[in-house]
Amino acid sequence: MRSILLCCSCLYLTSLAASCQLWGAPKTNVILIMADDIGYECYGAYGGTSYKTPVLDRMASQGMRFDHAYSNPGCTPSRVKIMTGLSNVRNYAAFGILRRSERTIGHMMNEAGYRTAIAGKWQLLGTDHYPEQTRRKGSWPQDTGFQHHCLWQVDKGGPRFWGPVITIDGKTQQFEKDVFGPDIYCQFLLDRMDEYQDEPFFLYYPMALVHWEHDSTKEDPIQFIPTPHSADRNNTNQQENFADMVSYMDTIIGRIVNKTVELGITDRTLILVTGDNGTYRSIKSRIGDKVIVGGKGRPTDAGTHVALIAYQPGTVAADRVCKSVVDFSDFAPTIAEATGTEPLSPTDGRSFFPQLLGSKGNPRENIFIYYCPNPERSKPLRFVRNERWKLYGDNRLFDVANDVLEKKPVTGPASEGIRKQLQAALDQMPSEGQSLMKFD
Repeated sequence: MRSILLCCSCLYLTSLAASCQLWGAPKTNVILIMADDIGYECYGAYGGTSYKTPVLDRMASQGMRFDHAYSNPGCTPSRVKIMTGLSNVRNYAAFGILRRSERTIGHMMNEAGYRTAIAGKWQLLGTDHYPEQTRRKGSWPQDTGFQHHCLWQVDKGGPRFWGPVITIDGKTQQFEKDVFGPDIYCQFLLDRMDEYQDEPFFLYYPMALVHWEHDSTKEDPIQFIPTPHSADRNNTNQQENFADMVSYMDTIIGRIVNKTVELGITDRTLILVTGDNGTYRSIKSRIGDKVIVGGKGRPTDAGTHVALIAYQPGTVAADRVCKSVVDFSDFAPTIAEATGTEPLSPTDGRSFFPQLLGSKGNPRENIFIYYCPNPERSKPLRFVRNERWKLYGDNRLFDVANDVLEKKPVTGPASEGIRKQLQAALDQMPSEGQSLMKFD
């Protein structure tokens, strides 16, 4: 009876939201935030003890935390997937490239009458340091449904943090050395919130934090750097600098949350926070007494298990943990359902909006990951997984819940049932993707 009442309540809330929009009440705003290079283990809300994330921890306690959200192992594959609601096997063509023909969440929301903006990291066009055959063959931000943009690495490279090179609405500029890029990206979105406050809006913030900065003057060019809040701006300790970057990421997100309070739009603004892939491999973090080594680029949980926090007081069920399996193709249909918008079609995603309301919804049985970051010269890696089990395209089966590092494949008759189930899901998806070298 309780489950029936809960289901009816959720249906009522969904119906009420649609009715309110029909009668002219304010529509739901959406802010989608994707941090760069940070796994679930870095958040206090997930049991992490190495870093300070008070804002995100509070958002999780006042909203919903997902325990089984999975990205692709690398940045551009995840970015293409979250933008289009499609598996990489259908549309991923080159690193740093989003095919110009793709329809995106920006298109979806813009066509629904939403004001749109994006700030942070683009890396979907093909910048000036790419090979000539792929240079600028991807997508410009203004052609993907975003009315305004403030982005690092559109068609030019350069620093993303101190003294950044940033393209703002088509104009690229080099900032002074004492300017910190994340402050610029965040302020741009805060300004759009001021501008858009009386209209429904969709903001996408693919953050630059907490990715390392490339510094060719160093023996190791991969450098985690101090932030404006660091005690020592000259600190070279990479673990300490990473901790400062995680803390500053949390601070930046806090500015966005505080802005919704200032504008009086908190109750009609859905904020979703996730990360594009696991933590960089040199970083070691703790969950209690357990040490988690970063696994960016690897298909294990260390490379793909990311945080997902949903926050909208009065709408998203508070202090809840959702066990639904979620992947990046699910964001577009979820945002569509949350806003009453016509979803992207086709899609490989499934909305988790009912779960945000406290309903069981229609959760996935499993997710499919296709990973081939450089398709012109590498072979794809494919796997299907659910909460516990994971089957690769080469027939390796792992009980991930009990073997998180995937050291011992499971064999024998006892595993045949789950193997058959996951193989059927794997067989439903194409085995080969695309390459930019094979089309104009």
